[in-house]
Amino acid sequence: MPTYDFLCQKCGQNFDVFLSFAEYGKRRVKCVHCGSTNVRRRMTKVRVAKSEESRMDSLADDSALEGLEEDPQALGRMMKKMGREMGEEMPPEFDDMADRLQAGQSPEEIEAAMPDLGGEGAGPGGLDDDL
Repeated sequence: MPTYDFLCQKCGQNFDVFLSFAEYGKRRVKCVHCGSTNVRRRMTKVRVAKSEESRMDSLADDSALEGLEEDPQALGRMMKKMGREMGEEMPPEFDDMADRLQAGQSPEEIEAAMPDLGGEGAGPGGLDDDL
């Protein structure tokens, strides 16, 4: 049975109600806190599963990469999106770097503040080589 989220217009409390598809829209919903029928349904977030191919396709948009070298905040947003789309747990350093970019820090400033960020195999220019 699906769960529906409601907000009571009288007492302001949120609550969930289990309703079958047949009951939805036919059964009167009452607030579980105050008993009022002056309630409205809340729309909640929906999570959509994507295939790996569709996640990669959404990252392959070349227009999204334009101007990233001059805009650290856009680069940080793109990196956060990339991390979410990959569907894998990213290391804390990745989030820290993306947060710093979104805050407006330049790649050079981040590299100076996080010298071990590149680790083994980093290019001679460090962070910028990966961009």
